[in-house]
This record gives sequence, structure tokens and C-alpha cells, in this order.
Amino acid sequence: MKTETVVAEVVEPGAEVTRLGEPFSWQSIAFVVLSVCGLIAGIAYIFGFTWNGRRLLEGEYYWIFIGFFAAAAFLALPAKAGQSKVPWYDIVAAVLVLGVSFYFANNAWDMIQAGWSNLYLGIVIWLLMMELARRSGGTPFLLVVVLIGLYPLVADLFPGLIMGVPYQFDHMIESYVFRAEGMMGITTKIVAEIILGFLVFAGILLATGAGAFFIDLANAGFGRYRGGPAKVAVVASAFMGSLSGSIFSNIAGTGSITIPTMKKAGYPAHYAGAIEACASTGGVVMPPVMGAIAFVMAITIGVDYATIMIAAILPSLLFYFGLLLQVDGYAARTGIKGMLEEDLPSTRKVLMRGWPFLFVMAFLMWGLLYMRWEYYTPWYACILMIGLSFLRKETRLTPARLYDAIRQIGVLITQTAAIILPIAFVVGALTITGVTGSVTSGLVGLGGDNLFLVILFGIAACFIMGMAGLAIVAYIFLAVTLAPAIIEVGGLNTIAVHFFIVYYAMLSVITPPVGAAAFLAGTIAGAKPMKTSFTAMRLGIVIYFVPLFFLFQPALLLQGDLTPLFYVLPSIIAGIMLISGGLEGYLLGAGLVKHWQRLPLIAAGFAFSFPGPMTTLVGGLASAVLVAMVWQQNRGVKQT
Repeated sequence: MKTETVVAEVVEPGAEVTRLGEPFSWQSIAFVVLSVCGLIAGIAYIFGFTWNGRRLLEGEYYWIFIGFFAAAAFLALPAKAGQSKVPWYDIVAAVLVLGVSFYFANNAWDMIQAGWSNLYLGIVIWLLMMELARRSGGTPFLLVVVLIGLYPLVADLFPGLIMGVPYQFDHMIESYVFRAEGMMGITTKIVAEIILGFLVFAGILLATGAGAFFIDLANAGFGRYRGGPAKVAVVASAFMGSLSGSIFSNIAGTGSITIPTMKKAGYPAHYAGAIEACASTGGVVMPPVMGAIAFVMAITIGVDYATIMIAAILPSLLFYFGLLLQVDGYAARTGIKGMLEEDLPSTRKVLMRGWPFLFVMAFLMWGLLYMRWEYYTPWYACILMIGLSFLRKETRLTPARLYDAIRQIGVLITQTAAIILPIAFVVGALTITGVTGSVTSGLVGLGGDNLFLVILFGIAACFIMGMAGLAIVAYIFLAVTLAPAIIEVGGLNTIAVHFFIVYYAMLSVITPPVGAAAFLAGTIAGAKPMKTSFTAMRLGIVIYFVPLFFLFQPALLLQGDLTPLFYVLPSIIAGIMLISGGLEGYLLGAGLVKHWQRLPLIAAGFAFSFPGPMTTLVGGLASAVLVAMVWQQNRGVKQT
């Protein structure tokens, strides 16, 4: 794949779900103006700039942010599929949310000091946020927000552990819209303060050509090996997913290039779609940027973001290691070759062209890990990236490119805000009714103080909640209900428990019957969605069992005593190799695996990798026998 071709085909994040039209259409210009105003307010608040000797209050800024980006969302996000023009009612909604938000911003001081509120305008904001929930997350997400959001009205009618303190409608709206339990609390803080800079950073990188660079870098590094296009898809999607934090934007952007290339190389359509779905899903927990859920976790646990980023390194690498092994095994078994040398970009030329991107990524990690600048870091990285962009004509932020960058940044922020802001009603419902404590105690009671039973209930809860809505909704709910129960019963590491919830909540996007990410990738690939989803489930097998490993061995999250890594990590790596070999029918270094050997190889690999002395010993012995058997039967067979 030529460099020029890649650059020409990169799709901007969010382009597949917005209706902004041409760059200089009236809705695009209005969208950019709203985005610029929102960004100016964000920069002024985050860096403490003053106006007439006074800086913005927290409540003032939150409502200004909501006003600008909610209005932008009504312009960008269509009310129904295929809607390309902005209808009159969306213009009314944009003006209404902007006007009401600025009215609330003007009364922010009284809201804080005297408990000021306005029921009727609060209902307006509540309804508008519900509509944004529908447009950003679909009907399932809306149902979760509505049903949990209305729970306080009937909280006393539920039995046992889900009984809570009831609230009247007016008091519920007041809590949701005007108080820290709702929109003036953690959810708005996440998007308006903590991840805002990272979204801007992702937009600047993409506007200056980072997307094309990472795809070319993956091509240069992996394209020549067997199954090269699939390996390129895995590596490129890992980078892009980390930058954008959006599974679906990653699939639409990167997948529009990688899926056709994989199909051309010989991968079936459903397999190509499944690879892209898995690779894009893993990018959300791939350092250094990751998705919004990582920032929510940092705040929930009460640690800095650098701690979360460090903890995510090994699990994400293990996930991608397993994925690469499977695509390699499939290529070896079916004879899929690598890309032709003449179709590959030169590694030296790619690095010469894209070293500023690597330098800025290194700077970002230095700022997060060493300097501990937290959410100031991406803003500094943006300044550095803009400066470095002027070193080359192809990346220079000309006025046209800057306009396009702001447009991309606006799309990232509005999509994120439209998803996260309505979650305030879920958080508010759980908080004001006091149901979180009863759910925690109930789970402990159901488990009968049996840790494994509580974990089993937890896995089921994570998966069901993930199916019902977005992973971030599932995490927020389970972080305040399930996590304390597991910690109470087992005394396990807090960060390990929260990562356990995140990983299992994410499973729904690739697992049938929901499998939204797999369905989208299957659509792009022209494959049956359900077949793509089942294949994605198999390819993403590592994400199904690694959470159990780091739950019982937090050293895998670089927590506590790291000595166990010296014997646990090698056994897990070997176990992943065995499991991948069993699933794909080809064991790296040994050759083809017969059908009757596959299941025993998977079971032995799982036992060998599970962090327990007896399971590791038994699994290791069984694995040694099976590997010797596979190697013996392939002796003399030329391995590719």
C-alpha cells in the first residue's frame, strides 16, 4: 500500500455519524464557531485566565461548556439515520440549549450559594440531554438513561437490595440539573476539564497527518510478514484507538483502509471485520491516551491518571499479542502471504516524515508519568505539535488545515459530551437514592462471602450492563456497587478490581447478541454481522480471561510487589500462545494442530497461564505433552 494512497483515504473521526456536510457549508461554519467558543472558554477556565479581574466559576464554566457543545451536537448529530440536512427543530433545539445554559451560567453564583433552581427550564435541559443520549448512543443507551434516571420516583417500591430513598419529580430534576450529584458534578468535570485537552490533542494529531503516519509505520514494520495486512490493521488500530478513544470512529476511519486490504490479501470478509473490531476495541484501554473510561476510573478510585496509564500497559499488550498470534496462525494455516516489497513504504522515509508524532507522543508520556502535569499535559503537547507541524509543508497547519483541525476536534468533543453528559442522570439516581450501598451488601450476601461466587455474579453483571448500554455507563454503575463488594469479600487490589470491571463491561461491543463494534465492522466488510461478532469473540479471547489473571495477581497491573512477574508473566505469555494455537489450528514454532488437539491445547494453555501454583503446574505438564505431540507430527514439514 503506497503512502500516498493511505493519506488520501484516511477518514476523519466521527465522519460516519455526523451531517456537517462540506467544510464550508453553513452548518459546518456554525459548528466550528460553537466549537471555537467552547474551546476558548475551556482554555480560560483550565488555565485560570481572568476577565476584568475575575475568573470563571466552576458552575459558570460548566454551563457555558454545555451550552456551546450541546448546541453543536444538535447541529452535527442527525435525529435519524441518513438525515443530511439540519431540520428546523434541531436549530430550535440548538438555540434553546444555548440560551438556557447561558441563563443558568448567569445564575451560577446563586445556584452554588443559595440553592437557586428553575424547575421548568431544568426539565427542558433534562429532555434535551435525553435526546442527545439517543442520538449518540442509540435507543438502548437512551433506555438505560431513562429507566435508571426515573428510578428515584419509585425507589421505595423495589424489593430488597434495590430499594432506595424515593424522590419527588421536582426534587429529582433539581438534583440532576443543578447539583453536584448530577450535571454539576463528576460527569461534566470529566468531559469539560479532564479529557478536553486529550480530545484536542487527538484532533491536532489527526489533522497534521498522524493517522496516515501510524498506518504507514505499521505497514513498514509488519506488512512484509505473512498475514501482513491483518497485522497492520491490529497495530494501526491500537495506535488510532488510543488517540481517539472511540471504538466506532476507529473502525470507520482505520477500518475503511485496513478491511479492504485484508480481504484483498485473502482474509474472508467476516474475519477481516472481526480483526478490525477487536483491534479497535482494545485501543480504548491502550496507553498513553486511552478512552474517557480511564479518566472516569482515575477519579472514581482517587488516583492520578498516570497510575491508571501504567496499570493498563501489560494487559493491553497481552491482548494485542494474542490477537497478533491468531491472525498469524490463520495466515500460516491458509497460506496468506505478506505484502509485496514494492507496495510497502520505506521505514526510513516513514520515520523521517513522522518523527514529530513519535516525539510528541514521548513528550506526552513524559509529562504524564514524570512531570505529573495530569490534564495540562495534552495542552502542552498540542502547542509542541503545532510548532513541529511547521517543519514540513505536508503537515503545516495552514488556515485551511487549522479549520479542518477545529472541525475534527469539535466532532470528537461533541460526540464525547453527548454520551457522557446524560450519564449524570444515572450517577445522580444511584447517589441520591442511596441504592449503591444496598446493592453492594446484597451482592456480598448473595455470594455468601464466597469470593468466586461474587466474581461470577460480577462477570454476569458487567456483561449485562455492557449489553444494555455503553461500557462507560456499565463501569460507573458497577464501580460504585460491584467493586466495593469484591474488595470487601476478597480484599483484592482496588485498581485490579476496577480494571476487571472495565474489561468485562467492554465485552459487549464484540460479543453476540449485541456486538455493536463487530456489527459495524461487518457492515464495512460486507459480511454477516452475527458471523463477524462470533469471530470477533474468538479473536478477542484474551480479553475474556486476562481480567481474571490480574484480579488475582495485581503485579500484572504493575501494582504492589512486582516479583511475581518473573514467573507469572512468562507462563501467561506461553498460555496465550497455546490458546491462540488451539483456536486457530496453528501453534507458533510447532506447526499445524489437528482438530482433536485444539480443545485440550486451549484448556492446557488456560490452566498454565492462570496465576496459581497448582493450575500452573498441571497446565504446564499437559502443555508440554501437547506441544511435543504437535511438534513431532510436524517434523520434516516445512514451516512458513
